[in-house]
Amino acid sequence: MLYNSTDSHKAGAKVLNTSRKNRLYILLTIVLAVLGFMYGFGSLGTSATAPAADFSEADFARISPFSVRSLWLLRQIRYIIESYQVDAEEKPVDEEKLLHGAAKGMVEAWEDPYTRFVTPSRLKDEEIDLEGKYGGLGMYIGDRDGQILVISPMEDSPAERAGLKPKDQIVKVDNEVVIGWTSDRVVQKLRGEPNTKVTIWVRREGEDELLSFEITREIIQLKSVRYEMLSDDIGYIRLSQFKHSTRDEARSAMRDMLRKGARAFILDLRNNGGGLLDASVKIVSMFVRDGLVVETKGRADRANERYYVEKSQYLTNLPMVVLINGGSASASEIVAGALNDRGRAKLIGEKSFGKGSVQTLFPLTDGSGIYVTIARYYTPSGKVIDHVGLSPDIEVKGEPNKDKAKDEQLQRAITEVKKSMRSVAGRK
Repeated sequence: MLYNSTDSHKAGAKVLNTSRKNRLYILLTIVLAVLGFMYGFGSLGTSATAPAADFSEADFARISPFSVRSLWLLRQIRYIIESYQVDAEEKPVDEEKLLHGAAKGMVEAWEDPYTRFVTPSRLKDEEIDLEGKYGGLGMYIGDRDGQILVISPMEDSPAERAGLKPKDQIVKVDNEVVIGWTSDRVVQKLRGEPNTKVTIWVRREGEDELLSFEITREIIQLKSVRYEMLSDDIGYIRLSQFKHSTRDEARSAMRDMLRKGARAFILDLRNNGGGLLDASVKIVSMFVRDGLVVETKGRADRANERYYVEKSQYLTNLPMVVLINGGSASASEIVAGALNDRGRAKLIGEKSFGKGSVQTLFPLTDGSGIYVTIARYYTPSGKVIDHVGLSPDIEVKGEPNKDKAKDEQLQRAITEVKKSMRSVAGRK
């Protein structure tokens, strides 16, 4: 055993009195016990110092993620908790959970809400988000300035029906205050078995008191496209997110409306919290013949990319407008920004959320992973989206309403697209 004292002060004195050389040998033994299988050092055998004797501090620095002093601090922390925490003996924590906790804390030290460590189980959940279904409330949430905010509730979800709105700050879930939590941790708290209830407390701009919502979880079906003809010649297509199937669903919807005689389109991206970059490029490609869609800029060469229209996806140059609001984020901002910059569509509604950064997943050896912000988005004209958002050409306050006659933003979009249709007819 490294420690044989039952008194923390004595243990500390032992550290201080250990020679630098012996301390290095002991610490190398600890590290090699954990990493030995990875680097092929083999068994440590019966001698605690023999393997370390062949390594210099420079060798150690090449394989260790931390300095000797830092690793020694981590060892002390673990020893103290396991020795003195009141429940530690009855409720031991396994090595994997400790490792994941340390990794999560290290990643959070960079204070980027979108750079995050995810466990193997959470990574599988996120794959389901883009491919299938899950038990939950149906909303996108995110971190901003230390707050957990609702980015947007999904259409016809428990969250939307309960009345949650974009930019509501989640303060409490059931009996736990979630201030200071990561969005990943809050998501795990909100999800659960269908037909179970959860109470959410939110702070909403303009309200003096916290608002509470008791919501019953449901199976959330991840549908991304809804469409209809608003009149004989105006097609309406709403995208709720950008996932693998969005391109095919949207393409099918557009073709159907074109067959029905559509001469103009309204693309509704309100409360669309984003999704896949590739899907957003394909959506823009349906309305623009060629040219730049979005540019990403970062430190690494792989982060500096220019994404161009996929010419094979092009469908129409008919007049169109795009609806955005504070729940329009990430991939939906790419689409809105590209169509606006290219002179293809006016933006109507309210300023978008402003989540304009690129996250890449780096899979790790145990099935966990790290999402790392590697770049920021720039629209074709060079506008920065991140923490800025897109301002509409025509600002209209309001919220999406199932009664279209009462949806002020949609009604203004109809007015504007009709003007464009008349203008096109006049030129002909």
